[in-house]
Amino acid sequence: MEQDEWLLHASSFGAAATAYAEHRPDYAQAAVRWALEPAPGLRVLDLGAGTGKLTTTLVAVGADVTAVEPDPAMLTELGRALPDVRAVPGSAEAIPLPDASVDAVLAGNAMHWFDMAVAGPEIARVLAPGGILAGLWNVMDDRVDWVAGLTRVSPSAAIGPRDTPTSWRVETAGAHLAKTGAPARFGSPEQAEFPHGQRRTADSLVATLATRAGMLVMPEPEHVATLDRIRAFLASRPETADGEFTLPMLTCVLRVRRL
Repeated sequence: MEQDEWLLHASSFGAAATAYAEHRPDYAQAAVRWALEPAPGLRVLDLGAGTGKLTTTLVAVGADVTAVEPDPAMLTELGRALPDVRAVPGSAEAIPLPDASVDAVLAGNAMHWFDMAVAGPEIARVLAPGGILAGLWNVMDDRVDWVAGLTRVSPSAAIGPRDTPTSWRVETAGAHLAKTGAPARFGSPEQAEFPHGQRRTADSLVATLATRAGMLVMPEPEHVATLDRIRAFLASRPETADGEFTLPMLTCVLRVRRL
């Protein structure tokens, strides 16, 4: 992806903050516990926190959370959902926290947007000795037949290479690394997958896919045609044609320790 296109995608979410808050899934508690297991404590930075989907799970497992998010509209939604959580503007490349002030930095469906040449040193700066960096991605389980069919009819703008377990490991294995050859800030990565699911209807699943960055920047005629094609597929499958169903998912985790 070219730099200009990357910036367009990365900045697209604010306009859909309300839909993001309504339709994006939370994260499996087991995945969050595994991410935090080696951390020296429970002071956690949710970096690129969005509307607070990962923040909610962190609070549920007992973490002392600070949420950092660059987009004002996303921060507004986070504050509405979690008024007791400290939430401040900032980015992975400019974290508004003191040195060694957190035990873990977690990022939910966000690490692939970070410029790790800049963000890597910043994350290492705010982490206490032995601190953990973990990226979490919610992916659709395309080992389930109807989900595999959905991925086939959906463009990468809706279901991309990080969005299914068949490819997320390769796509995210180096997400913690700077692409400039800078010195390593973190140790060897560990990856793990945890079962998850989200209750959806055909309409709400379409609405979820419409919040993906590639869909948000897609020209309107193509956007409408894509969602119509996905809606037609869901109407054709007995698993998804009527009423609510559980979307089979995994919360996948990349975990590294600060050197």
